[in-house]
Amino acid sequence: MSSLTVTPVAGRIGAEITGVRLGGDLPADVVAEIRRALLTHKVVFFRGQGHLDERGQVAFAELLGEPTTAHPTVPSLGGNAHILDLDYRDGQKVDRWHTDVTFVDRPPAASVLRALTVPEAGGDTLWANTAAAYAHLPTELRDLADRLRAVHTNQFDYARISGSDNPERARAHAAVFASTVFETEHPVVRVHPETGERSILLGDFARRISGLPSSVSDSVIRLFQDAVTQVENTVRWRWAAGDVAVWDNRATQHRVVHDFGDRPRRLHRVTIAGSVPVGTDGRPSTVLTGDAAAYSPIAA
Repeated sequence: MSSLTVTPVAGRIGAEITGVRLGGDLPADVVAEIRRALLTHKVVFFRGQGHLDERGQVAFAELLGEPTTAHPTVPSLGGNAHILDLDYRDGQKVDRWHTDVTFVDRPPAASVLRALTVPEAGGDTLWANTAAAYAHLPTELRDLADRLRAVHTNQFDYARISGSDNPERARAHAAVFASTVFETEHPVVRVHPETGERSILLGDFARRISGLPSSVSDSVIRLFQDAVTQVENTVRWRWAAGDVAVWDNRATQHRVVHDFGDRPRRLHRVTIAGSVPVGTDGRPSTVLTGDAAAYSPIAA
């Protein structure tokens, strides 16, 4: 029998799991309990996992599914094709709400994030429950969202670059990030392939609502994004070195709190292959530009 304890962290999202030492050798019943907690709470946290190294992180991730390469465009950590090195010493800000890699047709099912170095204060991460956001919309807005589709892309908004703290560095990052352009049309509401829940699929990579004028599109995206990020739908995690967070990328958005200045903050991320989102009408997402086959298989 497992000795796991699952303790909710916030009312609608997030739980801390204790009583487990993460790695690639976990028994099947323990993995099943972690998966159940993940589907229920959307993001789960593990303290005190400082024994994990890159290989151990990937081995644990493999128990949850097939890892993707680190990123469709950003190079992986040298020597490990699955690890994206999130090192904030270069001052690059990633402080907008997003769901990971939605600009491709097969966004990851889950992400596994391990903290290596974190500031003494600041640098927390926020997650939002996009299924709870949908469930708490008025019926009329749920009906509207069910009918909408949105175009997601990794093309940078260059107005942001000119207004950034270091435009030259931001421009260099954008050149790598968008070195191959991807555009995908997703349903604004996707049906979760495991739970059947409906959740809002938007975030910072969603740039326009299909078929709407740009001004109307911007307003509609803002309307549903505001619903996602209502404080009742969120949880905030204060990192310590050795912490691990795992989130269901099909039912969450997240962002960094950029209040730590130039203090070091470094984490390693592994993502798990996901399926093509399907809307409430049964229509799957559609590729407009780019081929993500080299990044990830499509999960069954």
